[in-house]
Amino acid sequence: MEIATLPTGQLAMKCKLEEVSMAVKKWETIKVRQCSHVHQEVGLEAEVIYPAEFLPDQAPRVVAHRCSHAYACNLDNRASCVWAGTNPSYDPFKEE
Repeated sequence: MEIATLPTGQLAMKCKLEEVSMAVKKWETIKVRQCSHVHQEVGLEAEVIYPAEFLPDQAPRVVAHRCSHAYACNLDNRASCVWAGTNPSYDPFKEE
């Protein structure tokens, strides 16, 4: 940190800015299952936010879920499941 004098006669501090990484948000596949609706394997994904490097004590947060084939299910004009976002009362992949 340096102290400089401005043209107005006031003192000002010059700070060296360091590059700081911000939080990272990405979609990760958490399960792969056979789906009877689209008759193929689908990836069940979670959107995870990892904290910035300067906050190492915080755990990653899951903020959303989706299916890798949700778009195809929604084009079918039938309510499919919670993973596709069209039927919140049906979860075909729920482990009991």
